[in-house]
Amino acid sequence: MIERRAPLPDSAQGYLTALPALILLDRLPVATLAVRYDGTIVYANPAFEQMLGYESGILTDQPIDAVLDDRPPRAAGGGLICGHSGRLISLRHSDATIVRTVASESVMMRKDDPLALVVFHDITEQLWTVGEH
Repeated sequence: MIERRAPLPDSAQGYLTALPALILLDRLPVATLAVRYDGTIVYANPAFEQMLGYESGILTDQPIDAVLDDRPPRAAGGGLICGHSGRLISLRHSDATIVRTVASESVMMRKDDPLALVVFHDITEQLWTVGEH
């Protein structure tokens, strides 16, 4: 069988345009999580899985409660991780320790998007350094 590839784009912009989103998300060194608004984890990139000590793919189809240590005050589902940009969110590591994070706002832009896609920054070590564990 011969592998056929599309011709290489003639510009860097063309290359980015042709790059599938999941490949890009998998390559990001930043913990990224996608959650449907019913609270089901749709996608966790390798950086997110590593941050919380999970094997590849194990979080897919799990409820967000599987990783949230506390429930931010907000509506159910994807709303639990939306609207909290810059606020401290505690996540549960697979070994039951707490990972303190700061989450971005969802990168999904439209109100009718079926999921929230959020980036998390682990600040646990920084909090230990300043004595706020």
